[in-house]
Amino acid sequence: MLYLLDANVLITAHNSYYPIDTVPEFWTWLVHKGQAGDLKIPLENYEEVKDGSTDEEQDLLFAWVKREDVTEAILLDEAVEPNLVADVINNGYAPDLTDDETLQIGRDPFLIAYALASPVNRCVVTTEVSAPSKQRQNRRIPMCVQLWACRAVIPLR
Repeated sequence: MLYLLDANVLITAHNSYYPIDTVPEFWTWLVHKGQAGDLKIPLENYEEVKDGSTDEEQDLLFAWVKREDVTEAILLDEAVEPNLVADVINNGYAPDLTDDETLQIGRDPFLIAYALASPVNRCVVTTEVSAPSKQRQNRRIPMCVQLWACRAVIPLR
């Protein structure tokens, strides 16, 4: 099973549970699991973390994710299938999203598309919680993945 990390997993882990300077073992474990091929983060989600904000609290996370050994270990080395991304947007969110709605969705459709490339062998890991009543751009990853019948979603809450 390949676990595909949403950017929020790294951000939440650093901010709430496993600060890099306090629990370095967690971050070493992530690199180890990435090297073993057990977990990866797609480029689009990696860029969300790497590009981040200028918040000083995030400096350690940004420095960690930009390290060459970390990038080599956790970055998923494949291109997304554009048709899967389009299907996720059209069927998981809405076929007629406005530009503003598309921006609000962010890069979640890419993560879902990577999981759908091999749904039996891939699992999305996210901190998002399903909200079935939400519509269009307000849907969350678990809702979309469940619509697409991916094998599993692991919410980290």
